[in-house]
Amino acid sequence: MVPGPALAGPEVVPAGPGAALAGAAGETKWGRGGVGVGVTIGATLAERVNAALDEVRPAIARDGGDVWLVRVEGTTALVQMVGACGGCAMSTTTLRGLIETTVLARCPEITGVEQA
Repeated sequence: MVPGPALAGPEVVPAGPGAALAGAAGETKWGRGGVGVGVTIGATLAERVNAALDEVRPAIARDGGDVWLVRVEGTTALVQMVGACGGCAMSTTTLRGLIETTVLARCPEITGVEQA
């Protein structure tokens, strides 16, 4: 197993605020290096994108919306903004400033996030 570029070895990280430090059944997780917080090594790209979306969902939910991963096509994540965000004039700003920034930081192989 090769560690992520920012770590010398594995570390256990919580999946979210207040989460237990141990992974399910003792699985090892990487906290940095492009895998993302709370994502198991070997997770698919779609699982890692969803984990990044989980990080932004609380902020989006405060405004009555949500974001779903529709699919990953090549290096682009296609998402659907729903609820209050679905028809909001600020949805493009939210997509670029919050969602895309977080996904690109957690999934370096993704080069863009677009609405499906």
